[in-house]
Amino acid sequence: MAHLTAKFATSDSQPVRQGVQWRVFEEAPGPDGSHKLVAQSSDAMPTLPLPDGNFIVHAALGLAGATKRITINGTLLSETLVLNAGGLKITGHLGDTPVNPAKLSISIYVPERVNPEAKLVAANAKSGDTIGLPEGNYHVVSTLLDTANNGSASPTNSVISADLRVQAGKLTDATLRHRAASMTLKLVNALGGEALANTAFTVLTPGGDVIREMIGAFPSATLAEGEYVAIARHNGKTYQTTFKVESSLDRDVEVLAKEAGPPATP
Repeated sequence: MAHLTAKFATSDSQPVRQGVQWRVFEEAPGPDGSHKLVAQSSDAMPTLPLPDGNFIVHAALGLAGATKRITINGTLLSETLVLNAGGLKITGHLGDTPVNPAKLSISIYVPERVNPEAKLVAANAKSGDTIGLPEGNYHVVSTLLDTANNGSASPTNSVISADLRVQAGKLTDATLRHRAASMTLKLVNALGGEALANTAFTVLTPGGDVIREMIGAFPSATLAEGEYVAIARHNGKTYQTTFKVESSLDRDVEVLAKEAGPPATP
């Protein structure tokens, strides 16, 4: 029988009381080279009934882990595994307002000397969750998402990144603030008029980079703060206007169905 405890790699750390996943394997590999799983627990400090023999114990806290070999010989064995890990909590805001976690995509990378783009270690971290990570430096990227009525989500051009350090036994709590707004595009015959159906819209940067392409009478898109060009195509004709996005200011952008019409009011 084995009583297992996990602690952080700090001189004054207390036992980890939540979030630890324990797995115990036979030390001797099987014919296929793998080690047989003989016990597992999600209790913080489990006591596991194990027969006499040699085993490998693995403790995981999020993406951090520790391994130790133990021997059971008929008595209660107490073992402590040391986790050189800390917690990372990322919260996304739009301006000063927290963003629904479903509208954010958070990726966590580990910088590598031989890899200029860094190594991806977590692709779908959730805003507000605490993630266990080995002590070290991390590059975090938060992308604001556009969510459709059917529940699907697509990335926007509002992307915020930060370099953070995780320390053993400590929580790194960071807030990443997006500056964006939702724009509803309309092709109209006159300002304030009815939107024309069956219109194809393209949103570009002033430099000509395509940001979004949409079809409909009044499709909407979440865009990072900045200046844009909207092009509307309807019945074989093309119209355009320029507009400005200000953070947290959702509004309509009207494109006049006149080839020489004035631009929409910002």
